[in-house]
Amino acid sequence: MDLQNLKIDRGSKPTTARRRSGPWPLRLLLLGVIAAAVWLFWRPLTGFADRMRLPAVRTLLVTETAPATAAAVRGTAANGYVVAARRAALSSDVPGRIVELAVREGSVVKRGDIVARLYADEFRAALQRAEADLAVATAAVQRAERSAAASGAELDQARAAAATARAQADEGRAGVQWLDGELQRVQDLLRTGIGSDRDLLRARTDLDGGKARLQALQSAAAAADAATALAARRTEVAAADLEVATAQRAAAAAARDLAQATLDKTDVRAPFDGIVVLKDAEVGEVVSPNVQGGSNARGAVCTMVDFDSLEVQANVPETTLASVRLGAPADMFLDAFPDDRYDGQVDRIWPTADRQKATVEVRVKLLRKDERLRPEMGVRVVFRAADAAAPVADATAAPRAILVPEQALVQQDGRTGAFLVERDTVRFVAVTAGERRAGRVAIDAGLTAGQTIVLDPPAELRDGSRVRLADQ
Repeated sequence: MDLQNLKIDRGSKPTTARRRSGPWPLRLLLLGVIAAAVWLFWRPLTGFADRMRLPAVRTLLVTETAPATAAAVRGTAANGYVVAARRAALSSDVPGRIVELAVREGSVVKRGDIVARLYADEFRAALQRAEADLAVATAAVQRAERSAAASGAELDQARAAAATARAQADEGRAGVQWLDGELQRVQDLLRTGIGSDRDLLRARTDLDGGKARLQALQSAAAAADAATALAARRTEVAAADLEVATAQRAAAAAARDLAQATLDKTDVRAPFDGIVVLKDAEVGEVVSPNVQGGSNARGAVCTMVDFDSLEVQANVPETTLASVRLGAPADMFLDAFPDDRYDGQVDRIWPTADRQKATVEVRVKLLRKDERLRPEMGVRVVFRAADAAAPVADATAAPRAILVPEQALVQQDGRTGAFLVERDTVRFVAVTAGERRAGRVAIDAGLTAGQTIVLDPPAELRDGSRVRLADQ
């Protein structure tokens, strides 16, 4: 080993210089990292700090409302629905399978139109048999009528023959009486000596012959009377047979009518003019008028509504029921078309109340109807006094109004106002509030459309306070 090369160079200074300047680059690098971290995480940190210390508020965009809709705060108001006074779920009176369905949702039907047909071959065959039985009964009646007519003719003939026989018997009786008188005359002549025994014998012979003919005629008359009585009995029997045949024909006609009625029940017909609003079954499904739980049969074929009977069903709170009167005018605004007003009139007030909702049902008649009205549409009803003027429905006839919820207004320093939201700061503005109804307030001055206000502001909120927007 060469030890001459192992020595300390004390005259070299660059190493000491590197040691003294070494910490500054590291410090600069650390400061850069800290500055970058602050720049990257400044917004999240400030946002977190704002969430921790700033109040969260919900906001509302101020919009203009048509005058007709604004009228809802100027009277007793209630929510309701458009309903039909005449509504029917159509079904058959007999169970069966649908083979033809002639309607769908929106179909317009007239009273008596066939909506659906059920399988009816067996009912049609029963009708044909009933018609055949009626034809047989009708033929039996005709035969009985002819038999009764023949019996009547025989009775008339027998009566005529009996009358002839009685007349002949009367004639024979008269002849016997004459021959008896002739015998008495001959006997008187014979006693005086004028007559002869031959004349007496002849007179007696003629009298005996007349009596024999009279007896024969009387027997013939009795036989004719017996024949007349028999013909009368036959006539009575024929009349009874005719009554039986007539009754059988009536029974057959009733059976035919029953079969026809049963067949007609397989045709589901519209009970009134209206529009189909719901199709409850399809072709091939079985419908039954008496559907029990667990059955696969349908209870109805379709549901139809008479649109001429549309009215409004409103649930009025008991606290405001005193302001609702029968016959009083009402203004109605559809939720689908809130800018259009429909005239109405209170038609019925239900005699009972709903204890759970603390409301009373009121039915309002629609004085104006159009094609936009549909059952179950939401509607807001405003009840007016009989002498109150109707609100202006034309948006061009009056300035549009601004409605805000009551919880958006606050009292500060004796002034009524609202907090406008400008970025993350609120500003208090005084407003002129109008009528209050159903949780809404009409703003006459102080707010304009397009502004954003705080909804239900916290009690500690003041003019100039910073806020953060809550999740809507």
